Amino acid sequence: MSDFDAIDSLLASLTPQPALPEPHVRRDLRERAGLSKAQVARTLGVSPSTVTGWETGRDPSGQLRTKYAYLLDGLTAKFLPPSPPPAGETTAPQHAPNHSTPDQAPGSGPAAADDMDDVETLPAPEPCVLCGQPAHHQVAGFPQHLTPAQCTPTAPTPATPAKPTQHRTPNPAKATPAVRRARTTPDTNPSGPIAAAVAKALEAHEGDVEAATASLVKRAIPDAMALLDETRRGGRYAIVAHPWIPDILRKQSARGADQIWEARPKWTHPELPAGRHEVTALDINGAYLSALKTHLPLGQLEHTTGNTHDPRRAGVHLITPPAWEHGTHLPNPIGNRDEPGPLWVTEPTLRLLLRLSGPKYALCEPPEIHESFTSGATESLLEKFRITLKNARDTAITEGDEVTLEYVKAMYSKFVSTMGESNYNRELYRPDWMHLIRSQAFANLWTKALKAHDAGLTVVRVMGTDELHVVGDWRRVFPEGRRVSEVKVKDVYAVGTQPTDPTAAGHTDEN
Repeated sequence: MSDFDAIDSLLASLTPQPALPEPHVRRDLRERAGLSKAQVARTLGVSPSTVTGWETGRDPSGQLRTKYAYLLDGLTAKFLPPSPPPAGETTAPQHAPNHSTPDQAPGSGPAAADDMDDVETLPAPEPCVLCGQPAHHQVAGFPQHLTPAQCTPTAPTPATPAKPTQHRTPNPAKATPAVRRARTTPDTNPSGPIAAAVAKALEAHEGDVEAATASLVKRAIPDAMALLDETRRGGRYAIVAHPWIPDILRKQSARGADQIWEARPKWTHPELPAGRHEVTALDINGAYLSALKTHLPLGQLEHTTGNTHDPRRAGVHLITPPAWEHGTHLPNPIGNRDEPGPLWVTEPTLRLLLRLSGPKYALCEPPEIHESFTSGATESLLEKFRITLKNARDTAITEGDEVTLEYVKAMYSKFVSTMGESNYNRELYRPDWMHLIRSQAFANLWTKALKAHDAGLTVVRVMGTDELHVVGDWRRVFPEGRRVSEVKVKDVYAVGTQPTDPTAAGHTDEN
């Protein structure tokens, strides 16, 4: 066989992958058919989060692509093109019954559903927080389009002369931003799967608490992803599970780290006053659970330059941090960093620095922002997920249910720790979210340290996500208990020595 015959044979053996419609068309077809993502996922043998990824820019491959294309072809034959309406009549779109049309003002006509009470018409078009194109409405104060058909990325436009110091560069890879979706009536008890899973585990292990707990913790990651899908049902925004990620968010080596600095605190008071001091080590409950409430980017991350911060967007920022002159009684908000100069920080760290540099605190100068990767953002993206876990946790504490408590703790802690580059959770690849949530937990701890200091307590140590050591009557500052809004005592210890000789009053020994 000649070289050319071998090449022809190789080409003949290749089977071209079936074509797929655009992501918004895939979602439109499923919604026209009245199919849920869970139904499609069960049929194709994948998770609902994977279907979400396919409907927001990610393409399947191999046999899955062939099956998905076959399904979409069948739906296309049944539902596209739509039958033309009779003369003089119009029909509302089947896939978005709660959306107003572009020219329809919220609050009028059949589209005035309860979930549109935060939609307002803008006096002049403003850039959509998802795609950057002119939008005529704002939702919860954010300019954006009301339907997926309107919210589509287009060619980038040059920077306007009014803002010569800032320009926005789209990512080089093809990506579709998350888009607003119509709401549906949520389940009345979204925490039901948690209780059902615990009951089933206890039954399977014949009431053995330790065995049931171990089995639930082992399946915490897939169960957390299933709960996320359940609580996102009918949500305003779609979750992009596998978006394009800039290089700064990618690990530099197999065992290395990326370039994002999370500002993890590791600080001890350099020198306590002379004398013997009783220190209480406080444990901050549910640190990662509380940190799920943070500004998370919705659409594709876009590159900007210039020393400006848009509070409607979130992401990561290259900054030169300000000097910190309060290290004798409070830790540096950016954590322990030996190297000077610019560094990439997350949205929570930047917002904390901006707040501390403002007129209310005036503790430092504003950070200098050099460049950013951001997208339109919302604090409520994981809010129902967080509230569901919090309520299940509170109920477990009230009822003394340690099995559910450990199960819920494993769900939210492993959810956060595996959403980056992890082999344990392939359904969600969001290293940007992981960094933002973790640094939000660190920022929350730092804020508690500031609250303790302002209340007259001596802050002795601030460590990790949940460790705050103080001297003084801390109960007048923080409520005690096991709930998320409370703190509990981890340890009580003494430092320093009481001088017996007045001449030794300035000398202490730490134990």
